[in-house]
Amino acid sequence: MEGTIKIKLVRSPICTPDKQKRVVKGLGLRKLNQIVERPDTPVFRGMVKKVPHLLEVVE
Repeated sequence: MEGTIKIKLVRSPICTPDKQKRVVKGLGLRKLNQIVERPDTPVFRGMVKKVPHLLEVVE
């Protein structure tokens, strides 16, 4: 059974391309330093890999 991963928004997506903004929004992140918990699936891991400069995986 898959666990969950905690994803934290550490940099603002303001000056990033629209595609990257949509990835951040798709993860459910709106504010800086906000942490969301998502299922640890390849879908969410892939989304995190698209914008590694904006996000941090919290252990």
